[in-house]
Amino acid sequence: MLALERAIKNDAQELTEIQKASFNEELKQFNNNEISGPIGYDSISWQEEMIQNSEYFKVLLNGEIIGGAIILIESNHVHNLGRVFIDPSVQNQGIGMKVMKEIEKEFPDSTKWWLDTPVWCVKNHHFYTRCGFTKVRLEDDLFIFEKMV
Repeated sequence: MLALERAIKNDAQELTEIQKASFNEELKQFNNNEISGPIGYDSISWQEEMIQNSEYFKVLLNGEIIGGAIILIESNHVHNLGRVFIDPSVQNQGIGMKVMKEIEKEFPDSTKWWLDTPVWCVKNHHFYTRCGFTKVRLEDDLFIFEKMV
């Protein structure tokens, strides 16, 4: 059974480990030491700060943490999907799509979602497009995706 629950400070270490595994798996495909994961992905203190200052959810599968999602509220109706990550051992099983649907249910007042993802992260581009997002522009080395609800 899949569920989203608010993350608490005690979850920070486990969420950090899962993020590191998830982003490092993606980075391996590119064998480029100049590319790194997103800010704070490997920092427990950063996770604790985000748990305190954002809408941070842990993703549970049969009661075990398998991922997380960080939502930043910009206004009553505009939300930034700051980060979503799933443990590589359970990726490609439709869990990400279910998580995205659950996130949207948590914020029924949202009329617009947006996110950014690196240009080299083609797997993410495909995933977010399948979730209904549209690539709207390029900023530096990031594609900006938006979804109107």
